[in-house]
Amino acid sequence: MGRLRQEVEPGSVGLDPKALARLDEHFARLVDDGRLPGYLVSVARQGRVAHLTAYGHRDLAAGLPVESDTIWRIYSMTKPVTSVAALMLVEEGLLALDDPVSRYIPAFAEPRVYESGAGTETVTRPAEQPILVRHLMTHTSGLTFGFYHSHPVDALYRDAGLENSVPSGADLTRTCEVYASLPLQFEPGTQWNYSVSSNVLGRVIEVVSGRPLDEFFAERLFGPLGMTDSGLSITPEQEPRLAELYGETDGGGITPIPGLPLRGRPRFLSGSGGMAATAHDFHRFMEFLRRRGELDGTRLLSPASVETMASNHLPDNADLRSFGSAPHQLPTNAGVGFGLGVSVVVDPDVTDTPFPRGTYSWSGVATTTFWVDPERDLTVQFMTQVRPTSSSTVILDLRRLVYEAVVS
Repeated sequence: MGRLRQEVEPGSVGLDPKALARLDEHFARLVDDGRLPGYLVSVARQGRVAHLTAYGHRDLAAGLPVESDTIWRIYSMTKPVTSVAALMLVEEGLLALDDPVSRYIPAFAEPRVYESGAGTETVTRPAEQPILVRHLMTHTSGLTFGFYHSHPVDALYRDAGLENSVPSGADLTRTCEVYASLPLQFEPGTQWNYSVSSNVLGRVIEVVSGRPLDEFFAERLFGPLGMTDSGLSITPEQEPRLAELYGETDGGGITPIPGLPLRGRPRFLSGSGGMAATAHDFHRFMEFLRRRGELDGTRLLSPASVETMASNHLPDNADLRSFGSAPHQLPTNAGVGFGLGVSVVVDPDVTDTPFPRGTYSWSGVATTTFWVDPERDLTVQFMTQVRPTSSSTVILDLRRLVYEAVVS
């Protein structure tokens, strides 16, 4: 078990302590007003933690505080970890970005693309090209989520029991077979649609490595990087440190809701959103990325692979607003492209964030987030456990308040 600690004073690395105090005051008010249970934020510059705050509760009913070793469900922040695992196999020559997914999961051998209709009247056609591994990593595969409610294929996912991305009682192998039986929303590589692709990538990793996904993560990533509290499940010894999950209420408050089970090894090993971690562990993962594939003398990826991961892979340097499917054509996606499991800023002049060009990041559905800013040599993470029901400004406020503190 590791605990994250502040290593330097903010002023010594170009951060304004008064601005960081305003950041803490802002989020403390959200806790005190009952809009967040508690939170942890860390801001590191040049690889050293210069600001660390834990405030509020990890479990309101039990009165347990947020501490530096609290374990958080990070949901979609699992995706960059899965991308790193896949890139390790690419470097070993066991996998290639342009490999067809069907080489590893035969059920994807003959994908069909939606043309018209709905339900039993759906009309499809054979795909013109295969789904490639890179399509999984860039979310341009044509796969989708059942909860979007914006396209007839979304409804087919729900009809197949995929409202929550996995059929009841299914494992990863069976779930990928169900995905493969459904039509694609679009020809692979022609749009961006956030989807179940990272789950399929997790299955590819299993097939290529010959190891279950949780074991591959533990043996090849978490162990070497010293991420001792990370995994797709938690042990009985870790359980008291796991934060309770909350959901927003209509009145703006929060109430406990069911979260990832985590207790006991799950049947479904999700490379999309199944991971839990401490702030200490995720800081080490961010530092591994910031240091371009190496940490404390352990190199798992080449600098070139990390650069590839953190570069925009959308055609013609497009952004998510212009290249995205209907749910993603939002003003907040302007100027933001997508790499291999992370978003990346391609045009800072039109983004709604203060991120410089090349900043890469991702967030989780329980309002966790991280980013790596190579230009400012800055890494930031924010942990809480609230699934919002409406548009939340927590992450946008965090970004603004952090950059108000960067003075040199």
